[in-house]
Amino acid sequence: MARKILSQTPTNASVLHAELVRIKERDKELGFRAQKALDYMQGIGPIDAKKAEQLLEKLLKLEVPRLRDLHFHKIIDLLPSNAKDVKTVLQGYNVTVSQENCKKIADTVSEFV
Repeated sequence: MARKILSQTPTNASVLHAELVRIKERDKELGFRAQKALDYMQGIGPIDAKKAEQLLEKLLKLEVPRLRDLHFHKIIDLLPSNAKDVKTVLQGYNVTVSQENCKKIADTVSEFV
């Protein structure tokens, strides 16, 4: 029986970490892959899920052209501290962002770090 994907939405490590912790409390035990993911996320130490949501809201309010939710979630995962780091994070995507917008993004992220 093939599984059918109902929807795909981007998320960040902070929200995923909070969801895995919630599932672990509910079920008392995680599956092998979920436990590996939780162990990894505890090692990288994502920011609090509520802070991640606030940061996402602030980043969306910047209204940077050509950036989508996927890009903002990647920025939240990596928390770049300066404009050069923002450019590096977005380098893997087929998108160009101006230097001034990279600076705005870096300034917004630095408020939460």
